[in-house]
Amino acid sequence: MKIKACVLLLALLASGCDKPAPVEKGFAGLGNQATAFTPVVPGRVFSFPADHGPHDGFRIEWWYLTANLKDDQGHEFGAQWTLFRSALKATPEVVGWQNQTIWLGHAAVTSATVHHAAERYARGGVGQAGVSLTPFNAWIDDWQLSSQATADNPLADVLLSARDQRFSYRLRLTSTGPMVLQGEQGFSQKSEQGQASYYYSQPFFQASGTVEIDGKPFQVSGPAWLDREWSSQPLTSNQTGWDWFSLHLDSGEQVMLYRMRQKDGAPYLTGTWIDAQGQTQLLHASDMSLTPQDSASVAGREMPVSWSIKIPAKHLDITLTALNPQAWMDLRIPYWEGPVRLSGSHAGNGYLEMTGY
Repeated sequence: MKIKACVLLLALLASGCDKPAPVEKGFAGLGNQATAFTPVVPGRVFSFPADHGPHDGFRIEWWYLTANLKDDQGHEFGAQWTLFRSALKATPEVVGWQNQTIWLGHAAVTSATVHHAAERYARGGVGQAGVSLTPFNAWIDDWQLSSQATADNPLADVLLSARDQRFSYRLRLTSTGPMVLQGEQGFSQKSEQGQASYYYSQPFFQASGTVEIDGKPFQVSGPAWLDREWSSQPLTSNQTGWDWFSLHLDSGEQVMLYRMRQKDGAPYLTGTWIDAQGQTQLLHASDMSLTPQDSASVAGREMPVSWSIKIPAKHLDITLTALNPQAWMDLRIPYWEGPVRLSGSHAGNGYLEMTGY
């Protein structure tokens, strides 16, 4: 599950930063009531390729990719790219400066010793950022996720690129695997009170291309993961942040796990087990344990950068460790995000995001 902390910030950008920030409800305002926007309810029928595009009426959505990469010498890297669409009003998109949509981009690269992150902002309606379907293209400034495939299956072959002063990457992502609906047929519940998002993934991407860090290029390849989510109020006011895991197992299986921390009470746990053919099984709190192990001092706070993960019914008993414990996204709203290694009953790699610490 990928929920980014951009709603509060984008609202402030649109209204002017001279105003005092409102009291937050839930992490970064994502628990604020959104009764004017379209609710997320069970039973939605997903449609591809249409659902790769924007969804009017919902408050927040994103296109999010991570890649676990290696070069020919075995050096490990991570690349992350996210485009967020935040609606300030529950009205359809319009062209021009009357548009009520704000776009935000995040990009990062990580090695064992370096982590660089950057962000971009844009107002909708003026061509600086957006998502089109024919052909599929998601962009903000010169950061792009663009299809190289046919219109009926645009995500079978895409180019992903981002550039900042300290890093850049250009990756080709291809997949023959199916889209995966998370939760209950794409209805991904986030709390006992029923907060939810619509959520699907493409966890079967294979990436290849170039990553450049501080002027040094690397030819890389490895697995990649796409998440697509949209919602209107995905959190409750009691929820303070989350720990999200996307795992590529060497067996060919994939796992998404999600631990939503709360001010009061035990964390809300959910996840999806994805077999090598793309068949899914919903995971509940009783099916798994996610236990923080070692921590590191990161940006003045203690972060759990090693985890024990157990799913007994799948004979999964692994330890997860960060490639770079200092993978801190030092952006307007900061969080931790970076590649991880797996050891134990299963080998593999993946990505970890931790917010609200």
